[in-house]
Amino acid sequence: MTARIPAGRRWLPLLALLAAAACQRGGPGRAEARGTGESRGTDPALPGLTGDPTLGAKLAGALAAKGPAYRPRTRHLLPDGAPRYTNRLILESSPYLLQHAHNPVSWYAWGDEPFERARREGKPVFLSIGYATCHWCHVMEEESFEDEEIARYLNEHFVAIKVDREERPGVDAVYLRAVVMMAGSGGWPATLLLTPDRLPFFAGTYFPARDGERQGMTGLLSILREASAVQAEHPERLAEVTKELAQRLAARAPGPGAGALPGPEAIAQAVASLGRAYDAANGGFGGAPKFPMPAALALLARSHQRTRDARTLEMLEHTLAAMAAGGIHDQLGGGFHRYATDDRWLVPHFEKMLYDNAQLAVVYLEAFQLTGREDFARVARDTLDALDRELSDPAGGFASATDADSPGPDGRREEGRFFTWTPREVEAVLGRDRARAAIAWFGVSSTGPVGGRSVLHTPASLEATARTLKVGATELRGALARARQDLYQARAKRPPPARDDAVVAAWNGLAVSALSRASQVLSDAGYAARAVRAAEFLLRDMSAGGRLRRSWRGGAAGTPGTLDDHAFVAQGLLDLYEATHDPRWLEAATAVAEQLERHFADPAGGYFLTADDDEAPLGREKPAEDGAEPAGNSVAALDLLRLAELRGDDRWRRRAERLLAAFAPQLQDGSLPAMLSALDFALGQPLEIVVVAPAPGGAAAFEEAQRRIFAPNRSWVVATEGEDLAAQARLVPLLEGKRAQGGKATAYVCRARVCDLPTTDPRLFAAQLARAASRRLERP
Repeated sequence: MTARIPAGRRWLPLLALLAAAACQRGGPGRAEARGTGESRGTDPALPGLTGDPTLGAKLAGALAAKGPAYRPRTRHLLPDGAPRYTNRLILESSPYLLQHAHNPVSWYAWGDEPFERARREGKPVFLSIGYATCHWCHVMEEESFEDEEIARYLNEHFVAIKVDREERPGVDAVYLRAVVMMAGSGGWPATLLLTPDRLPFFAGTYFPARDGERQGMTGLLSILREASAVQAEHPERLAEVTKELAQRLAARAPGPGAGALPGPEAIAQAVASLGRAYDAANGGFGGAPKFPMPAALALLARSHQRTRDARTLEMLEHTLAAMAAGGIHDQLGGGFHRYATDDRWLVPHFEKMLYDNAQLAVVYLEAFQLTGREDFARVARDTLDALDRELSDPAGGFASATDADSPGPDGRREEGRFFTWTPREVEAVLGRDRARAAIAWFGVSSTGPVGGRSVLHTPASLEATARTLKVGATELRGALARARQDLYQARAKRPPPARDDAVVAAWNGLAVSALSRASQVLSDAGYAARAVRAAEFLLRDMSAGGRLRRSWRGGAAGTPGTLDDHAFVAQGLLDLYEATHDPRWLEAATAVAEQLERHFADPAGGYFLTADDDEAPLGREKPAEDGAEPAGNSVAALDLLRLAELRGDDRWRRRAERLLAAFAPQLQDGSLPAMLSALDFALGQPLEIVVVAPAPGGAAAFEEAQRRIFAPNRSWVVATEGEDLAAQARLVPLLEGKRAQGGKATAYVCRARVCDLPTTDPRLFAAQLARAASRRLERP
């Protein structure tokens, strides 16, 4: 199980310890036998309590003072609309406490009185901390604190205290640290059990009312019963519980075999392995031939975000900068060739693949967010522009690739002929004077490595080249921009490489992802529009019976789609939803993932490459290695986790955990870096970010604030109040209870269903997001 699983389920080991202690009683304990009527304090008339008339009159007076316009927040109403129950919180001024004033729970506000009573009566304290606009606080109120059975048990066996974190930030801070220490993560509602001397012995966040609710979480009523029994019969055992729980959690570290979900050490081991293979002189990993390895680079970005390790960042930055400067990068047209035949990224295999470029565009976008380097943003933009220009199909999708070969002057095909230059060719386009700068900048010589022809690359910095040419850097930058455009136009007149115009669903899914991500990071709606065209094409022309086809060409779809097609397209649709906020893409992503589960799933975990009704003469393969493309299982793992977050359905998370556990050996040996990024998502408790705007376009400042923050493990939902909010809320439970406060766009940064304070300030939102995105990983 991962740290992302709701707090209730994470506490099963503690419940086992509590139950074991209770069993040592040899029979029903006094806590259970004592029951109703033993409370010796002054109480309101609530379930399980004998109401004190004096206190009752005081509470009734406070209620009457609210006036005729007052509407009690409770489902327990008398025929005349008055509240059936009123507790001490009616005497408070905090909006959050007043929200709970008509719960059947005998709440106290924070103070000495409830702890004195707990000590006097030998009861534990039930402490609940939240704030007035906390969605999951309201859920827990409705499910548990409005429940008369649970209220009766609390009233009979506990002293209950409600705290408004906005009102008492010091109390909140103390006990939130306890929640983080004991539950592995923190937030609101915070739920703790304390001894009468205010020491916590149990802590978590949200819990459902009863076992089995909310996808199998342990229920609050079970926790209360076990804890009350232990408190009454074995108070000495409470000190041991925390120690034993810590030991048991440590003992749950996964082993090397399948079936045990790996922890963060698998990511650390993979990063260490990349460090051993790292080419410190040239960037990249290993020697010739040298491949870009986008999945490994993406993992480095996530690792550095967590660890802030300088060498991890160096490996990422140096490799991306070296690739961008090398011949593997098309310096005129943008995009990347397949791989480098040498160890310096100079001489490529000149084929250009859709899947390479889509993945690399995302890596450069993420590196831009992580480092702030504008050159990385330019590379991503140029790469996507090249895809649109060179591989677009008029029907809406993207072709697969362009060839490495192109015709030379004699008509014979030569590898790289289209892309390589001689000094004389450069001079013919630019003239001798202008050519001098371009030849120096692009490293063109008469002894180039491809049959005497040079691959354009940028071997020195702009400043160093300016010094060599004895010109100003600003002047040189402008001259090179004009030269680049002129050389590109001249190259376009050459016989081009052939194009593989088959449209492959999986690779188009990667392209939709890259375009969608770029529209957010680069604030360019044009990329989102292009992604929409591709997605509509995939769902319209490459689907049959709800399932994807593998390829399309010339108006006809080909063979049935594979695991990769369904997993990659689902990923693209999820990214497109977050870019456009159009719920149709989330619905489509869910439908594609359901087909994947129905036709490709292995009951042992993970997915087969082919469907259950497709032929498999030698058996069904289950991809288990990330290569030039990520394994379909790697992408599927992250799809499932993201669907769990957005749709609020734990079935998706359970499938993801089963998948990750099934590939535990490969995760431990580092052969699945893309799946390790999914593991990073699972272990890091992804952010749940919601922005609600009062009118269309009202969230622009928040979207701008987040675009430079590297937060890969997140759900990003933007809605406009009215029909849009209603439509999205039907699909995304995160939107429940979220509103634009005070007529202003309002952001909610949440994790594990509990949120930071909502804000209407984009700067504060950016700070919340940056802080939350850097959270360290935890063991499952």
